[in-house]
Amino acid sequence: MIMNNTTEKTTAQSQLLANRLQKRFRHLKKWAQRTGAGVFRLYDRDIPEIPLVLDFYGDCAQPLNAALSGALYKRPYEKDEDDEERWLLAMKDSAAGALGIDRERIFLKQRQKQKGASQYEKINTARFTKTVNEGDLSFKVNLSDYLDTGLFPDRRLLRAMIRGECEGKKLLNLFSYTGLFSVYAAAGGAASTDSADMSNTYCDWARENFSLNNITAEIMQQWDFFSGKRACANKIIRADVLDFLEKAAAVKMRWDIIVLDPPAFSNSKKMTASFDLRRDITGLVSRCLNLLAPGGKLFLSINTRRSVTAQELEDEFKGAHVLDLGKKLIDEDFKGRKMPDTYLIEI
Repeated sequence: MIMNNTTEKTTAQSQLLANRLQKRFRHLKKWAQRTGAGVFRLYDRDIPEIPLVLDFYGDCAQPLNAALSGALYKRPYEKDEDDEERWLLAMKDSAAGALGIDRERIFLKQRQKQKGASQYEKINTARFTKTVNEGDLSFKVNLSDYLDTGLFPDRRLLRAMIRGECEGKKLLNLFSYTGLFSVYAAAGGAASTDSADMSNTYCDWARENFSLNNITAEIMQQWDFFSGKRACANKIIRADVLDFLEKAAAVKMRWDIIVLDPPAFSNSKKMTASFDLRRDITGLVSRCLNLLAPGGKLFLSINTRRSVTAQELEDEFKGAHVLDLGKKLIDEDFKGRKMPDTYLIEI
């Protein structure tokens, strides 16, 4: 009887998910095609008993070539692992049928509260990569091997906003991940982009993203960067960001635009000390503000459960003007969703 009840419940949830996905896809399809959004949020825990987040990758007009990647968020109750696996397979079948996507092109992971750099660690070796478009730009995503795919759709409008600010400017992108902010800046006519990240994997990935857009970029070690070996306009620096900021301040380097979109926490072995955004945010922002050229701008994104207000930032950094960008960054696929706190800080 328990097995029958469980099966019936899963079947009912599968149908609910299919109906919801079809409705959302119909709603977002024309918008995605009009704006060139090759990645968008299709489903975000819309139905409480189906705690999935699903992103669509590809051309809406060609679902057979598209893919779906997402995660199951940890439930507030214990569930047998085998039952959970069967449930995930049922949801995958439901999504495949609803959208006409091959089941083998749907990737579901289990997301729990991450510690250290675990959200960026490899969890698979399937290497299912795909090139997706975002407007007139192209980027590589990996849907199978990491919790995150290399592109965050909720930063789409922020990327576009920064692109519009960058003509003739020097940009510094901290915790640069796969380099999307930097590629956008370079495409927007930035005089130079410097992207700092300590991961070899993501530095290589960032260079691939530059290359996909016919933009030359050079990977270098931190000591080469500060020694003056900076021939290329777009530099990807393998560096502990905290150490990088200290060295940049020591030699009085300045940038017109700084993008600060840090992880919530990291204790990577490559770092000289652990990083906790809630603990370190004040010092981190202060260091960035000291590196701004006159009239410079700091774009700050804070993705933690505890919100930070513009007033709190202005109280902390006397003389700074803080603009809350939150409402400006909600695109069609994120309406009604909680977005990361995002601010423009000018001094």
